[in-house]
Amino acid sequence: MKKIILKLIIVLMTMTSFAQVEKNENVTSQNSLSAAKYRLFSTQNMWTFIKLNTRNGRMWQVQYDVKDSNRFETYLNILSLVDSEEEADDRFTLYPTQNIYNFILLDQLDGRVWQVQWSTKAEQRVIIPIE
Repeated sequence: MKKIILKLIIVLMTMTSFAQVEKNENVTSQNSLSAAKYRLFSTQNMWTFIKLNTRNGRMWQVQYDVKDSNRFETYLNILSLVDSEEEADDRFTLYPTQNIYNFILLDQLDGRVWQVQWSTKAEQRVIIPIE
């Protein structure tokens, strides 16, 4: 009986130490991600991403293609949404909506939100504050 209990304790201690190592690795990878100045957000269109400057809310529409003719990067929002002294990594993030062309931009520090619409047509690209 003592041998079984001893084996059980050794197995549990081994499992606990592996779980702790895995937890620490996850925290490390999350910390390295949290310092990202830029992030790419996929859209429901397989060719289109939105590149977000997480510090100030500036955004670009990025389109890739297997051919050279359809690759481009263009502004969605050229203006910073905060003063330079208020910028912080991961301040802004995007949330997809059910509409293929629309996202919600969230300022995670003060709670402000904007509707972001991307499009292949320049006149249909907009960012609108939601008040």
